Amino acid sequence: MDELFPFIIAKYNYWAALVLLFIGLYGMIAKNNLMKKIIGMVIFQTAILLFFVSIGVKRGATVPIIQFTADKQPLLDATAYANPLPHVLILTAIVVGVATLGVALAILQKIQRVHGTIEEDEILEDLRR
Repeated sequence: MDELFPFIIAKYNYWAALVLLFIGLYGMIAKNNLMKKIIGMVIFQTAILLFFVSIGVKRGATVPIIQFTADKQPLLDATAYANPLPHVLILTAIVVGVATLGVALAILQKIQRVHGTIEEDEILEDLRR
C-alpha cells in the first residue's frame, strides 16, 4: 500500500485526463441542453489531447535536430531525441476540434432558430407534432 500512493501521484496527468474524460462523457450523455452537450464534447476532446500529450513526453530528451562532428559522426545518440510526431498530431487534432466546435455551434444556432429552444426534449416533442 505504501508504494501505491507515490505511483498514483507520479501519474497525476493520466488521472487528470481520466477525470476530464468522465466529466465530458457525463456532459454528453446525461444533459438535455444541447449547449451543455457541446461543452461536454469539448471537455472530452481536451481530455484525449491531454492523454496523448502525456504519452508523447520523454524526460531529458532534446529536439530532433541532429548535429554532426567534423568527421560526420552524430553528437548525440538517437535515443536522446524526442519524437515530434505525437505533438504534430495533437496540433492537427486541436485544429479539427476547433472546426468541429464551430460547426456544432452553427448547427445549434440553426436548431434554435427553427425550434425556438436548445433543449433536446422540447425539440423531440416539436418534431413529433
